[in-house]
Amino acid sequence: MTKAIKLLTALPPPQRRSLMNLAREVSFPEDARIFEAGGKADRFWVIRSGAVSLTQQVTSHQRVTVASLGSGDLLGWSWLFPPYQWDFGAEAFSPVRAYEFDAASVLRLCEKDPQLGVILVRSVAEILAHRLETTRGKLMEQYTMHRRGAL
Repeated sequence: MTKAIKLLTALPPPQRRSLMNLAREVSFPEDARIFEAGGKADRFWVIRSGAVSLTQQVTSHQRVTVASLGSGDLLGWSWLFPPYQWDFGAEAFSPVRAYEFDAASVLRLCEKDPQLGVILVRSVAEILAHRLETTRGKLMEQYTMHRRGAL
């Protein structure tokens, strides 16, 4: 299994400082919807404290939590890939404090500092690979439990 990485600690100090110059501190109260699937993905966050649930709408009345994120975790990656729309929804599971980054500003910074761009894309890719593995493991566990119950 891939190792979970934290975006800010994956960046070398000079690139971290450059990125943090664009950060804005924000907070979300418990149960706040941070974004909805299909919405415009024009920013991302690094969680400082609290917990966020990534959700998928299964029916018109039911959402399923697909991942839980906490301190140091990246929230939002859809800003990096066309069509720049959220693939999931996100909800504050508890009060959340986070650093918010405007995607356009970060992309301009990456154009000025290609090393930051490469490291940022690689880090996001590693984070996505880890989340995919974790999700696959959960699905296999549910499948196995379902098969046992069906016997």
